[in-house]
Amino acid sequence: MKKTSLFKFIFLSFLLVAAPIDSQAQSSNTKSEQKIKYKKARALQSSTAKRMAKVYEALERIDEETGKEDPDYDTAKEILSELRNNSENLKSYDRSVLWNSWGYMYIIDEKIDLATDAYTKLINEPEVTLGLRNAGLLTLAQLYMASEEFEKSIDLLLEWMSQVEKVTAQSWSILATAYYQLGDFEKALENMEKAITLAEDEGYKPKENWYIVVVASVEELKNKIGPKNAMLRQVDIYEILVNLYPKKSYFIRLGQTYGQLDREKDFMVTLNSAYLKDLLDKQTEYVTLAQLLLLNQNPYQAAKVLEAGRVKKVKIVNDKTKEETIAAVVLDTEKNLRLLADAWRMSQETEKAIPILEEAARMSKDGKNYVLLGNLYLSEDKLELAVDAIKKGLDKGKISKVSQVHLTLGQVYFELEKFDEAKKQFGIAARDKDKKVIKTANNWIRYTENEQMRVKNLELRREFINNS
Repeated sequence: MKKTSLFKFIFLSFLLVAAPIDSQAQSSNTKSEQKIKYKKARALQSSTAKRMAKVYEALERIDEETGKEDPDYDTAKEILSELRNNSENLKSYDRSVLWNSWGYMYIIDEKIDLATDAYTKLINEPEVTLGLRNAGLLTLAQLYMASEEFEKSIDLLLEWMSQVEKVTAQSWSILATAYYQLGDFEKALENMEKAITLAEDEGYKPKENWYIVVVASVEELKNKIGPKNAMLRQVDIYEILVNLYPKKSYFIRLGQTYGQLDREKDFMVTLNSAYLKDLLDKQTEYVTLAQLLLLNQNPYQAAKVLEAGRVKKVKIVNDKTKEETIAAVVLDTEKNLRLLADAWRMSQETEKAIPILEEAARMSKDGKNYVLLGNLYLSEDKLELAVDAIKKGLDKGKISKVSQVHLTLGQVYFELEKFDEAKKQFGIAARDKDKKVIKTANNWIRYTENEQMRVKNLELRREFINNS
């Protein structure tokens, strides 16, 4: 943990002081079994009080020009040093106030070991007041958390909880985090759920990392509670996170968990929500969403998503050279273009599908895309273009059910009244081993011959009429 983060964590938590209900507490000094009655209030010696007043005055100094806080730490430390040098002659309560101030100063200076020592001295002073001791217990517990001494932190937190009237949600969260770090995931889960419930009851939003501890604890306990039950509990948390803290990672994890639970539509809705919030920035995310939309009979939206991905630009850093480039999220690969063409085609947007499929066909190593392109041209009655595309497909090869392609090409030639070419293609198809294909091809051959004869007779009749 960085020092600045550590300071913020401890300093903010420093304010967590609750009112006491019991004036009797057990000293944290394990060598002593003696119970000490801690008073709720005491008075400083006159000389100590005067000096501490100057310490507080120095710490509360305000810059007259800016009006902002401008603590005079040097003066405060100078006075506190004088008191520390004479600590043996101070009363126990005076020393507790002194250690509290030094602990605060050490936190400001990010000297965690010295702060820990100061607060340890504070809680072990026999005449410390109950409120000051409780505040010291909580701060010391957090210092041990920061030092990754989690068992000590837990012991102090539990002692603090036994002494205060109200245990805050923040306190339960600290305890839960300590248990998690120790690997006691059941207690971590139990206490963090208390923290979240209490925060909701108190009317404020639970912190983001509290939910993360719950999710992580459930993951660690999945073998005990069952994988499916674990995922269902994680879904509940992620659904909260995407609403309270709508980050991309939570949408992705929620969607992935829906996928694992075979909740395909929920997966689609979650990814689409992230897309609408402009959170997606990876090709796989855009393509996955498009595929889910296609599976759920929404091809138009699938096409719009892919088109948006082609337009959206992101920064890409080369891992080796560290060179930065700007590129589209969804690249114009043969696979992506084919998916986009399918989406437009299924949306009945053939005019939009054709140019996309043309590009995919040129990039493809086989002839499948050209064959599909030929069929699209055929549906648009662009017969010459259909012939050209299908022939290119046949030339590229690697086509499954090639006889069906020859049948289609034959039908295009038939529509163009190029009957000899049509019969040639039907003849090739008739060599197939599939009896149904053979029957269809032969039927087309007969039909073509009859049509060819009919057309020829019409031409002869027109010629006769024109010459008579």
